[in-house]
This record gives sequence, structure tokens and C-alpha cells, in this order.
Amino acid sequence: MQETFYFTTSDGARIAYRLNGDETRPLLVLSNSIGTTLHMWDAQVEALSRHFRVVRYDARGHGASSVPAGPYTMRRLSEDVIELLDTLGVRRAHFLGLSLGGIVGQWLGVHAPERIDHLILSNTSPFLGPAGRFDASIAAVLQADDMTETAEQFLRNWFPAPMLDTRNAEVARFRDMLLTTNRHGLAGSWAAVQETDLREDIARMTRPTLVIAGQYDTVTAASHSEAIAETIPGAKLLTLPAVHLANVEFPREFVDAVLAFLLAR
Repeated sequence: MQETFYFTTSDGARIAYRLNGDETRPLLVLSNSIGTTLHMWDAQVEALSRHFRVVRYDARGHGASSVPAGPYTMRRLSEDVIELLDTLGVRRAHFLGLSLGGIVGQWLGVHAPERIDHLILSNTSPFLGPAGRFDASIAAVLQADDMTETAEQFLRNWFPAPMLDTRNAEVARFRDMLLTTNRHGLAGSWAAVQETDLREDIARMTRPTLVIAGQYDTVTAASHSEAIAETIPGAKLLTLPAVHLANVEFPREFVDAVLAFLLAR
């Protein structure tokens, strides 16, 4: 079983992470969707670690990381990544983030570009407002008896109907992640998304960027990805016929696009 490592952030959170690949290779950080753990990247790690030192981590409030009291901020979620790089002794790394991870990537691209080499933003958005749209979801998850209803809502937003209507192993795996997610971690992370608006800021980004969209994404619509690619100077756009978790629906196409972008010279 692969070893899980931990580091403690400057505000006392305990963050879990795993490493794959030769330590002499460039570092690639993988950042997760809300409601998932570092295992959302399991299908990509083998291919990516042939070329990179890959680090996956559980965002605060998720997985094996601790659950500090919320609400969280996007600055704090992003500073967790910077402190992870500091822990590993790495000045600059490639970064691949999906959904919430992609918002973290945008924040880093705007506020800490010196720590980022190439940036991949998948199924994400610079703004998911208005802020009030999250109030009911935050209240509901904090008041519910368990995570069952929230998990099913997430799954409907993440996967196409044919995957949901069958005994799909991947859907079952993500259902388990959601059912074991701490409600306070989920609500705290929603609050970070709620207060974020990077629509104008990302025009200042200078790092080479690939944007991956899901054609049928109902969480972060393809139009959001198109707007990101149009706003970030020189950004490339790839649209896959996916819903929200493009890396799960189209694992080969996803990883091929990531490697082509990162290895291009």
C-alpha cells in the first residue's frame, strides 16, 4: 500500500499527500474537485508519473486531511499548495486542477505565478456566483442526517445518465468518497467558492495555460472554460464530450492532452 505523508500548514491544518515518480523529474501537482480525495486521480497517476514527480493531496476538510473550522477562503486553500511546495523544497511546479482545484490554480496563476510553471485548468470557472446561490446548499449539508442526499446530487452533476443507471465501478468509487466527506469540510470549501470572483484577475496571468472543458458540464459550463481561455493570454482550449469529471469519463484523452501540453517544447 502506498505511503501517505503529512505536513502541517502555517495555521495548523494537517494535509495528507502522496508522491509518485522519480524525484529527479519536474513536479506536477494534482488538485481535486470538492467532495473528492486524492484518489480521484488514480487512473492518471501511472501515465503522468512516467514523466513527472506527481504529488496529490487531500484538500483541507477532505479525505485524510484535517477538518479545520470553516468557512475557508480561496487564498487559504491556495496557500496550502504553496506550503506543500515549500515542504517538498520545490520552487516551481506544474499544476493541474479540476473544478475547485482549477479555481485554486487560477488563484495561484494570478497571485503566485512565480511558483507555477505550466497550468492546466479543467472543468472549472473563475466565478460561480451570485454568492447567495450557495447558502441553501451549505445550510442543507450542515443540517442533514448524513451525506446520502448530497452525494446523489453531486453524482447527478458529475456523470452522464448512462453511467448512473448502471452498476458503474467509477460512480460507486466516487459515491464512497462523497459519503465519507466531512460535511464541515464540504461547507467550508463551498464558502471559499462562494466568495471568489477571478473573472477580471485572470487577464493578468502569464503562465502557459491549457483549459479543458466538458461539453455537457452542468456545474462549470463549457462557456466558463471558453471565457477563461479567451481571457488568459495565449491559453489553449480543449473541449471533451464530458460532464464534470472529464478525467474519469475520458481518461485516455484527458491524460494524452495533459502530457502533450506539458511535454511540448
